[in-house]
Amino acid sequence: MYIIGKERLTNLMTDLAMKRLLFILAMGLLFNSTAQAATGTLNGKAVFDKNCSVCHSVMPPPKSAPPITPLASHYHQKYSTKKDGVNHLAAYLKSPNKDKAIDPQAITRFGLMPAQALPDAELRAVAEWVWDQYNPNMGMGRGMGMGMGQGQGQGQGMGRGRGMNQ
Repeated sequence: MYIIGKERLTNLMTDLAMKRLLFILAMGLLFNSTAQAATGTLNGKAVFDKNCSVCHSVMPPPKSAPPITPLASHYHQKYSTKKDGVNHLAAYLKSPNKDKAIDPQAITRFGLMPAQALPDAELRAVAEWVWDQYNPNMGMGRGMGMGMGQGQGQGQGMGRGRGMNQ
């Protein structure tokens, strides 16, 4: 018969409890990330914040690229289904092409964006998020009094108005 001291027994039980807890936490993280990947529940807003917000604002005025809300309006105008709009945007983000741009005037103003080296799942997540930013009250980003095109200008919006001094 082997006799274990009370202190040693307590240490063994504590070690066992910690190992069980770590195992349960590890399994929870594994199942959560597997379920997230399987259901495609990437957070498009988080992808945008991490990768796109340096150049794109959500609402006018623009940063160094067109704002998202007017782009979403263009997508809703051109594509009747979310699936088609998201497919086009995800493909465009992966390989931008002047001929496939949803807003050719944005290319003229800001230039062609660089290809986004993101996994396809993240491209789709951010494309879905952009699609969902559509606001029917927002318009197309021009003539809505946004940006610097206010006052006596031509109402071009998004900073392209001519103002009173020109």
